[in-house]
Amino acid sequence: MAGESEESGLGTYETPVVKELREKLEETEGKVSEYLQMAQRLQADFDNFRKRIRRENDDFKAFAVAEMISEMLDIVDDFDRALLQVKEVNDFVMGVMGIRQNLMKVLESRGLKEIPTDGKFDPSYHEALGIVEGDTEGDIVEVFQKGYCLGNKVLRYSKVKVTTKKHEIEETEVNIDV
Repeated sequence: MAGESEESGLGTYETPVVKELREKLEETEGKVSEYLQMAQRLQADFDNFRKRIRRENDDFKAFAVAEMISEMLDIVDDFDRALLQVKEVNDFVMGVMGIRQNLMKVLESRGLKEIPTDGKFDPSYHEALGIVEGDTEGDIVEVFQKGYCLGNKVLRYSKVKVTTKKHEIEETEVNIDV
């Protein structure tokens, strides 16, 4: 019959209208697939963009906090130097000590940690400004300036004096045969 698809055991007969509709359907399905892939790529690009912006914002905040804490460490150093000059403790001195302690609590709540200087020299955390002879190698004997870490990052290295092992000069006899 004209205008209908007939199926026989040997093949299929399609009218030109059905054939045209089938081609348009295949073309449309191809476009749908293409648009879907494009939408998926755009979604992935947008997700990556959002993650990158979040990471950049976090990095900027961390940098700003580190910079501000670094500047506040100068104030802590000023408090420490002032307190070293105290000859007698009175109410005023107790107040200054309390202010320094409160400032350190705030900085520590933001992740600041003092670098220990009561052991061996570690170039990852300490900067040697002087060397003195001693019985052992690499002991810290004097602290010129405290060092601090913010999280896992060194904000300021501890400036220290370290020991080097004493070198014993061995006297050797020199025999010269002429």
